[in-house]
Amino acid sequence: MPADVKIAPSWKEKLQSEFEKPYFTHLIEFVKSEYQTQTVYPPGKEIFNAFDHADFDQVKVVIIGQDPYHGPGQANGLCFSVHEGIPLPPSLKNIFKEIQSDLGKPFPKNGDLQRWADQGVLLLNATLTVRASAPGSHQNKGWEEFTDAVIRTISQQKKNVVFLLWGAYAQKKGEIIDRSKHLVLMSPHPSPFSADRGFFGNKHFSKTNGYLKSNGLKEIDW
Repeated sequence: MPADVKIAPSWKEKLQSEFEKPYFTHLIEFVKSEYQTQTVYPPGKEIFNAFDHADFDQVKVVIIGQDPYHGPGQANGLCFSVHEGIPLPPSLKNIFKEIQSDLGKPFPKNGDLQRWADQGVLLLNATLTVRASAPGSHQNKGWEEFTDAVIRTISQQKKNVVFLLWGAYAQKKGEIIDRSKHLVLMSPHPSPFSADRGFFGNKHFSKTNGYLKSNGLKEIDW
């Protein structure tokens, strides 16, 4: 594994074979040169934030996003999440609206979803870095292969995990999940362009907790 990749020990052990593949070496070289020559998000130390807060053994829920936010100060290494003090992006606002309608919980004070990650929710973007103001700029460089390996590892080595797949991109990425031992919940994306077509009212948060409870696992405090 390249020395400059800092990732939680439980994940390091599970993903060791990925770190040794040529594509990952090329990916890290690309990412390093981008950080040296461009403005890139999230900050380098937060690239693997999703893994650092949701230990492999603790993962109970996986939410799949696409790209980190590409505006200043937004991305913090957790999909859909923003740092405290940053205005809520539209998709995140809609996620909180659905939680409010599904579970009766009030809007939180901020959009930092670390509190979910610390309970075993892996907030995984398909691509873990992005150039400022250039959505998709780090796609097809190797991140997708790496995050596919993450999803496959969870699917194969764990059971009773809930996968929330919002939108066509996440659903395609989730085709490798073994549905015989995990719960896969799918709906349109929470973006304002699609939330009204079935994200609102999907009740994914109560369904997730119901499934966890029925399998003897602690529910998520959304």
